[in-house]
Amino acid sequence: MKIKIAPSILSADFGDLNAEIEEIQSHCDQIHVDVMDGHFVPNITIGAPVVACLTTALPLNTHLMIENPMDFVEDFVKAGSDRIVIHVEAVDDLRAAIEEINSMDVESGVSIKPGTPVSEIKDVLDIIDEVLVMTVEPGFGGQSFMEDMVPKITELRELGFEGDIGIDGGINAETAKICSDAGANLLIAGSYIFGAKDRVDAIYSLKD
Repeated sequence: MKIKIAPSILSADFGDLNAEIEEIQSHCDQIHVDVMDGHFVPNITIGAPVVACLTTALPLNTHLMIENPMDFVEDFVKAGSDRIVIHVEAVDDLRAAIEEINSMDVESGVSIKPGTPVSEIKDVLDIIDEVLVMTVEPGFGGQSFMEDMVPKITELRELGFEGDIGIDGGINAETAKICSDAGANLLIAGSYIFGAKDRVDAIYSLKD
């Protein structure tokens, strides 16, 4: 399966987002947008008005790390998001939430925190485009990779999931290989790309 790279703008310069994205977008597959509310995770980032100002031609993969995500999904779709990823831990009826997202003609995904087993999302694997496996506790960039999350990737493929398996947290050239060997194909990297002197080299090192 083709490896896709999705730089996380969480580690970009928020004062110059479009220029930061323009520098690397021709070498990537998606832009990963981390939305945090200070409640579901202990950090606050951006809302739909900022997403609406992004000028990239790449698909916007919007990861909602927020309480009551379904109250805000429509706003992010209208702002230009091409895929909406919600947390299983943030909704009461996951299947109904995913069906609502799918009805808006965007792609859907589900993210699981490190403490959440794959079994919590088995019932929606047939209607989603992505499973996002968190390999750090969500909330802040630059954390260390949790290698004990890798078996979740293998489990998802053994269950027959053929969509994107995204990995978010502590991704670099070494951990990218560990994840891709296990079956992941969507690598989300923030500080490894936006913190690199040569960002393009950093991107391609994830595919090697």
